[in-house]
Amino acid sequence: MGKSLDVVVFGTATIDYITYVPELPKPGELVAGTYMETCFGGKGANQCVAAAKLGASTVLVAKLGKDESGDGYLNYLQQQEVDVTHVQQVENNPTGMSEIAVSEDGEQYKINVAGANDLLTAKDVNRAKKSFQDAKVLLCQLETNMNATMCALRQFKGVSLLHMSPMRRDIPKGMIALPSILVVNQEAAASLTDMEEVKTPDQARLAADSLIEKGAKSVIITLGEQGAAYMSKKSKDTCTLVPASDVPHLADSSGAGDAFMGSLAYHIARFPKLSTEHHISAAHSCAAYSMGRRGTQPSFPGKEGARNDLCYSTPTFSVIPPPSSQNEEDPEVPKSSPPSIVGPSPQEAPALKEVVEEPPAAPPQDPILDASQPKAVETSNEPPQPTVEPTDEPPKPAENADEAPKPAVETANEPPANKA
Repeated sequence: MGKSLDVVVFGTATIDYITYVPELPKPGELVAGTYMETCFGGKGANQCVAAAKLGASTVLVAKLGKDESGDGYLNYLQQQEVDVTHVQQVENNPTGMSEIAVSEDGEQYKINVAGANDLLTAKDVNRAKKSFQDAKVLLCQLETNMNATMCALRQFKGVSLLHMSPMRRDIPKGMIALPSILVVNQEAAASLTDMEEVKTPDQARLAADSLIEKGAKSVIITLGEQGAAYMSKKSKDTCTLVPASDVPHLADSSGAGDAFMGSLAYHIARFPKLSTEHHISAAHSCAAYSMGRRGTQPSFPGKEGARNDLCYSTPTFSVIPPPSSQNEEDPEVPKSSPPSIVGPSPQEAPALKEVVEEPPAAPPQDPILDASQPKAVETSNEPPQPTVEPTDEPPKPAENADEAPKPAVETANEPPANKA
């Protein structure tokens, strides 16, 4: 090919029929559309084009129908400088299509007809063996046959990304352990970990930890406007949150996920030694750009959107702290520490030792009183030294309480308590 290969994509290619409506229709309801357009789509082709538009050298492994739509798609991919050597057109099968409705607030529904995409198999991985050997990054999704996708992930030796979208129930056991990086959204994260929901960074950390336990090498959980959480098996104790980029105005969110994945692949291929937080931050900016424009592939940024200055920038991210509810005693440790430090001071240490030897229950009570009633403790810590023996006999203090301790009661509890 004359130059090194950055990204190989194993996935689908479809024609998207997008209709824009004020709000999504309810079952049986007729809603008037405001605008309609036809775009090239399919998650595999989308992510491949997203990387190519940024400047990556890409190869797409996909299937198209031997029809007018397939011919048009093939020509379009070539115009985007995507290597279509392994994009095969098949007879007697239509090019895949998707019908998408997008509301004014960015919500959408999607109906997909696979068509020729259903014919993509593990044999196509073997046919593209040379590209799999040369590429730096592999991109896969869940729109294709999952056994074929698993074959692609096993064959690849570089950095592999598996986008768990669209989420499916019949995911083969062990699939999440195959890619270098598993990328999931909130819904997929909750489904894969049997959690009720994953909406907050704390929940994302728990989900990421669970996915690592299930075999994932590293995990990115996208959290919408909150950003994305990242955890790696190599540093499981640390989970970071990379904030999302600002979206000036929301036009269409349909291509944001694919823009994120294509950008992630591009920046990993071009800057392999930088941190994953660098790559996520760059991917966020491309996703935000896409959300501000209509369409799927037309919304992806061009080469001007590539963050080729990553080496000179520091990504902004925060560390999501581990759950504090593992043991309720943990937060109390600092509370119990001060009394243990204040109690055995050099002046009071001998007196404390004498009390500890005879009434074992006294020492834990004294530090508690130190924190809650400092005045009473000061007066009680000094007199006990000359009067240790009388205080050790319960009956006598009860009799003398009306005489000797009265002055102490006045200073500790003040006049109201003395009157009572």
